Amino acid sequence: MAQMKTRAAAQDPYQGEREFRTISGIPIEETYGPESRAGADVARDLGEPGQYPYTRGIHRSMYRGRLWTMRQFAGFGTARETNKRFHYLLEHGQTGLSVAFDMPTLMGYDSDHAKSLGEVGREGVAIDSIEDMDALFAGIPLGDVSTSMTINGPAPIIWAMYLVAAEHQQVPWDRLRGTLQADILKEYIAQKEWIYPPEPAMRLIVDMMAFAARHVPKWNSVSVSGYHIREAGSTAAQELAFTLADGFAYVEAGIKAGLDVDAFVPQLSFFFNSHIDFFEEIAKFRAARRIWARHLKEHYGAKDPRSWTLRFHTQTAGCSLTAQQPDNNIVRTAIEALAAVLGGTQSLHTNSMDEVLSLPTEKAVKIALRTQQILAFETGVGNTVDPLGGSYFIETLTDRLEAEAEDYFRQIEEMGGVLAGIDNGFFQREIAEASYRYQQELERHQQIQVGVNAFVEEEAESIPILHIDPDVEREQVGALTRFKTARAADRVAEALDRVAKTAATTENLMYPIIDAVRAGATEGEIADAMKPVFGVYRERPVF
Repeated sequence: MAQMKTRAAAQDPYQGEREFRTISGIPIEETYGPESRAGADVARDLGEPGQYPYTRGIHRSMYRGRLWTMRQFAGFGTARETNKRFHYLLEHGQTGLSVAFDMPTLMGYDSDHAKSLGEVGREGVAIDSIEDMDALFAGIPLGDVSTSMTINGPAPIIWAMYLVAAEHQQVPWDRLRGTLQADILKEYIAQKEWIYPPEPAMRLIVDMMAFAARHVPKWNSVSVSGYHIREAGSTAAQELAFTLADGFAYVEAGIKAGLDVDAFVPQLSFFFNSHIDFFEEIAKFRAARRIWARHLKEHYGAKDPRSWTLRFHTQTAGCSLTAQQPDNNIVRTAIEALAAVLGGTQSLHTNSMDEVLSLPTEKAVKIALRTQQILAFETGVGNTVDPLGGSYFIETLTDRLEAEAEDYFRQIEEMGGVLAGIDNGFFQREIAEASYRYQQELERHQQIQVGVNAFVEEEAESIPILHIDPDVEREQVGALTRFKTARAADRVAEALDRVAKTAATTENLMYPIIDAVRAGATEGEIADAMKPVFGVYRERPVF
């Protein structure tokens, strides 16, 4: 055996003697069999597709009945430029839109704010007013397309703009389909794009959940996001546990506010990362469905099966992409997309090969979309439901991830819940330590990343990338100035005053925010109107 290992090492210096573990560190046995799941209750833990606890999928026929929604994250420059990209994607077969906003928009600043300088339209589209939102979806019937919007701190304001844009298209709100990310808890944990402290931010979440349940029934009011937790360096188990813990926190906040659990939970969805460790990711998705179903039914008392079903969107892992040998990213994305499909995703975004360098070019984004289409129509992976269900390895790995998540839930409960964990830095420390361990493993060649620490090429490969013209910022600021000059200032001031006064009460803030958008108030103005009441969040250093 030693000689065999020596010969393998001589042929391939990156093979050698190594531990067999998932990318997150879970040990992997050489083979798995019936003894691996001795004592397991197959009927209880697996069931059938479309039946509780939904381990095998939330629909009986899964992709035989309907394929996953194919989305590509898009947004850059002005609303008009991004609108052109939307039309391009729809013309090439995309079945849902996903909006990327620039940093000022994500942070609740208008493009003419001093802190926006140099960032307008750079990593997403700049949206300041209802005029921009109308332009973003010009020629796209909002009643016929599903739209996902990645926005968190200013989520109620951006959603209000979308709702008013639908009014301008004469589309009733009850026809709108889409998802608002709005997951503010993961911002404090991982992504760091916030405005207000956690308590008032949670109040805004509850207001959106209540408003959606009442007026926009086909809309997902919150997409609880593990994607950014994983991108920050977490393990699969941490992504699973911290994401579901955030979801439980939203459920508890809604119940505390007097909402019936079955009235708003069916409009919560999830957003997961599909990383490069193929089988671990599939097991993670299956464990997520089972955990959510059991907790909602047994702990929170939900009676509607729609509340038990965890619906999720998946994006392939940005953190797995490399600037070195970027063509390799096409392969990584395809493998990660396949894991998402075999894990039962309802919606999928495939990253473009050049996203580690810039916003994607049209060619790169078309390759990413074609990757999904090849999976859907050429490979046959959707022809049977949960084709890996019953695999001793997959089921054992699913059990292991579920157990690790439950252990985290106990720790979080003991420390007083998610908000307490954010305040004392628990989540941030856990993710930082996992990220540090992984980086050390790369440097020691315990983890191999092709083109980075193995199979390296001396000459860097150059590929075309998308450049944002500096004139975009001047154009956006000029348009915003003209918009502000043309509106009725007294009407705007009155609407903003109502927002501020409502913030000081327990009334639902969505109504005055929508009225402020109709009056012509900008995102930054509406966000600022709530700051004197809510305050501004400052993170407590934990390292």
